[in-house]
This record gives sequence, C-alpha cells and structure tokens, in this order.
Amino acid sequence: MTAFKLWRERMGWTQREAARALGVTLATYQSWENERRWKDGATLTPPRTALLAAAALEADIAQISIDSIIESRIIKPSLD
Repeated sequence: MTAFKLWRERMGWTQREAARALGVTLATYQSWENERRWKDGATLTPPRTALLAAAALEADIAQISIDSIIESRIIKPSLD
C-alpha cells in the first residue's frame, strides 16, 4: 500500500476529496497513489510540496496562526 493511500485512509477521504485537498486533479492524485510509471519504467514521483501538504493537512497545521507561531518563538522575526 502506498504512502498516499495510507494517508488518505487515515484522513477518511475518497480519492476525489484527497485530490481536492491537495489542489490537484483526480487523475494526478490517482497516478501518485497507484505509483504509475513513465513509459521508460521510472516511477512517477509526487512533488515534495504535495507530500508536505499532505503532512500539514494531517497535522491540522492550517489551524495554527502566524501570530501564535511568532508568540511561541517557534519562528523568531528577523530585525535586520
């Protein structure tokens, strides 16, 4: 089972919902989940941004505000 399929099942989403959440077409998402291959046999690898977006969605990162990150000093604003 692929990482994208495991992620989608943990989220409780259909392929269509997962594709929408990642901002890609259903066909693109399905090619990642099914690990489709190029004609030369190379695996079609999802972009790192898609993997990061999936992780952020699962961690519910969207609910964290920039102000709370700065206030908690996770990211310190540069004064330069």
